Amino acid sequence: MQEVLDLEGYKKFLLEVKSKIESARIQATRSVNRNLIELYWSIGKIIVEKQAELKWGDGVVEMLAKDLQHAYNVQGFSRQNLWYMRQLYLEYKDEPILQQVVGELSWSANLLILSRIKGRSAREYYLRQAVEMGWSRNVLLHQIKSEAYERHQLVDKQHSFKETLPEALAEQASDMMKDLYVFNIFEEPKKLLESEIENRMVEKIKTVLLELGYGFSFIGNQYRIAHEKREYFVDLLFHNRKLNCLVALELKAGKFKPEYAGKMNFYLNLLDDFVREPHENPSIGMILCGDRDRFEVEYALRGVDKPIGVADYTLTRKLPKDLMNKLPDPKMLEAEIKKELFLDELEE
Repeated sequence: MQEVLDLEGYKKFLLEVKSKIESARIQATRSVNRNLIELYWSIGKIIVEKQAELKWGDGVVEMLAKDLQHAYNVQGFSRQNLWYMRQLYLEYKDEPILQQVVGELSWSANLLILSRIKGRSAREYYLRQAVEMGWSRNVLLHQIKSEAYERHQLVDKQHSFKETLPEALAEQASDMMKDLYVFNIFEEPKKLLESEIENRMVEKIKTVLLELGYGFSFIGNQYRIAHEKREYFVDLLFHNRKLNCLVALELKAGKFKPEYAGKMNFYLNLLDDFVREPHENPSIGMILCGDRDRFEVEYALRGVDKPIGVADYTLTRKLPKDLMNKLPDPKMLEAEIKKELFLDELEE
C-alpha cells in the first residue's frame, strides 16, 4: 500500500533542508573569500619583505605578475593586483584588530576602502559596517559617496537620549542616529508634501532601511494608536533589534518647529503605554526635517522626558547649497548615487 504523503509537513521539511543548503553555501563562500584574502595578504607580505631584504625595486612586481599569470592564467595576479596586495599588507600590518575584519570582506570591497578612504577611524567604520550589515560593493560605494561616516560619526547630534535613557542605551541610541539622512528615492528633485514623501519612502523601504542603519525593521506607516474613542497616527514606525525598542519617525517637509518635540513626546508616551511589549526598552522618537535651527532644537528638547532625536534629511542626489554647511570638515556631503546598480544589488 502506497504511503500518503502529508503535503504540508513535506513543505516544511523541504524548507528546512533548503535552509541548511543555503546556510552551507554561505559558509562555504565566506570560507573561500577568507582564504583568498589570507593568500593575498601573505603575497603582499612576502613582496614587502623580499624588497626590503634583497633591495629589489618595483620591477620585481611586474616580473612576478607575468610569471604568475603565465603559470595560472588568471587576472587575479595582475601587476595592479599585486601592488594592491602589497598595499593591503602595509596598511594593516600594524592593525591586528582591523586585519580580522578585512578577512570578512570581498577583495573588491577591500580595494574600494583602500583606494577611497584615508584615516584609520574612517576605514574601521566602513569595514565594520560593511561586515555587520552585509553591504555589497555597490552598497558600500553608495555609503562612501554619501559620506555616511561623516554624517554618522563626526557631527554634534541633537537629541535628548542622555537625559532620558540609561547610559549604555543612550550611547547605543546616539550611535544609531545620523545628523543628516540622504534618501535616494526620487528620480528628480522636486518639492513634495509630507504625505508624498512618506508614501515614496514606503515604496522604497529597502533603500530607507539601508540609510537608517543596522537592525531596523519596518512595522508600518500611519501606524494607528487607539484608546477608547480616540485615535492617533505615527508617520512611520520601526523596531530596532539592536536597541530592542520601537522607533517612531515623524517627517516634516519644512523647517523644524519647537512644537514638534512636544508632539513626539506625546506619541512616545502612547507607544510606551499601549504598544510597547514588556521586554522592550523605552520607545525612541526621530524627527526628520527639511531644515532646522540648532538653537531652537536645543531648547525644544530641554525638559522633555522621552528620548527624541532631531536630524535633517535630503531627498536629492546632490545636496542643495543651503545644506552644504551642515557638516564639519572633512569636505561637505555630495550624495551622487548610482541608483540602478544599487537597487539591483539589493534585489540579489
